[in-house]
Amino acid sequence: MLELTPAGATPTRTGPADYFTGNVRLDVITESRPPSQVFAARVTFDPGARTAWHTHPVGQILHVVSGSGLIALRSEAPRVIRPGDSVWIEPGVEHWHGAGPETGMCHIAIQDVMDGSGADWLEHVSDTDYLTPPA
Repeated sequence: MLELTPAGATPTRTGPADYFTGNVRLDVITESRPPSQVFAARVTFDPGARTAWHTHPVGQILHVVSGSGLIALRSEAPRVIRPGDSVWIEPGVEHWHGAGPETGMCHIAIQDVMDGSGADWLEHVSDTDYLTPPA
């Protein structure tokens, strides 16, 4: 069987305020479908927008499509990510990612879903953590 989802057939979602700071849009590429447990989405962050701290039970891959953004691990300075960059975050590692303070950023996020969850969400990223100069 082949299933084609035409462009524009899936509505854009707004990133929920419990998990994101600022204006974030999610365009789902695929929900997990048994036996596959893969979830993928194009995530677009306006300047200053970012995820909350979170982990992934099976890890996550990010691939930056456009703009310039930031990613940080707990207790580390943010790192700049740019178009063409791919990032692997190991399972259980606390991190956040998003746009730069003055630039938007779009990435593809890919993760497996385990026991119905692809992410474990924690507290919002403080402005102090977000505005720490990049490494």
